[in-house]
Amino acid sequence: MHAALANAVPTTAAAQQVDRYARAIEASKRIRWDTDRDVIRGRSFDFGKKFLPDGLSKIDELAFLLPAEARLLSQIQGRTYANMFAMVERFIGAKTVELGRDHALGNQVAFEALVRLTDEELKHQEMFRRLERMAAVGMPAGYAFLPRPDEVAAAVLTKSSWAVLGFTLDIELFSQAHYRSSIEPDTSLSELWKDVFLFHWKEESQHAILDELEWRREDGRVSGAARDRGVDELIELVGAVDGICQMQAKADADFFITTMRRPMAPAEIAAIQAVVLKAYRWQYIVSGAQEPRFQQVLKSLVTPAQMQRILNALAPFFADA
Repeated sequence: MHAALANAVPTTAAAQQVDRYARAIEASKRIRWDTDRDVIRGRSFDFGKKFLPDGLSKIDELAFLLPAEARLLSQIQGRTYANMFAMVERFIGAKTVELGRDHALGNQVAFEALVRLTDEELKHQEMFRRLERMAAVGMPAGYAFLPRPDEVAAAVLTKSSWAVLGFTLDIELFSQAHYRSSIEPDTSLSELWKDVFLFHWKEESQHAILDELEWRREDGRVSGAARDRGVDELIELVGAVDGICQMQAKADADFFITTMRRPMAPAEIAAIQAVVLKAYRWQYIVSGAQEPRFQQVLKSLVTPAQMQRILNALAPFFADA
């Protein structure tokens, strides 16, 4: 059926696009997983191990922490990491429903691909909510994830589709980069936490393909002026992410410090606060901005002057990376 639809498309470029949507569907069917059967499998978190690798948490920069303290801080950051993905997938799912309507009475292959993406994002949200409940069982009381997912999603969705799709592609790509470069190679992490992001990575790989297709499709429909506004809105979204990073980094650092069983020197407290903020900016801003595939797609859509505006906005974050 997919092949027949592809053959009915009048241009080679359009046929290639339909084929890419079709391949995403086939991959979705092939790697489809269930949270209980394939991921959790009746297990609990191993709180004797780290959740986030040092490459993401930057905890190796806090040499004064005892091993148990470093482990707890990695678990706090890992808990926030899962909650952040649950939050961003709230607006990604909502946006994908909107995108699907554009295809609903036309390209049924693209429509099916986006319906599947929405279903998978909803599954991911529920999995991350379960992980939050499971993490709470074995960690000290007092943790709080401060951003409100519905409010964040509503704010993001006020931006243009051009900006939201670029932002979404960035997120989907850095989640894959984190897994491949930092999570997968680290054998010291909690096995369940690591498996969560293995299975998440499998589906996000297909999502990034669809994000790019939809971003390019949207880019082909907007005027130059609308694209220029989209660049400004993409920069605004990065600024909003930094606001969330600052808020949650302070909450997580303060929570960690209150759980310490020994007095901390002012310099040590300041170092913990600075490193957690640095880690969050790295995780959610810098690592995505420097991801080669994202840079390649972005550069193909914007002018040199627009690209320079984006680089200027990112410069302070790169300076602290």
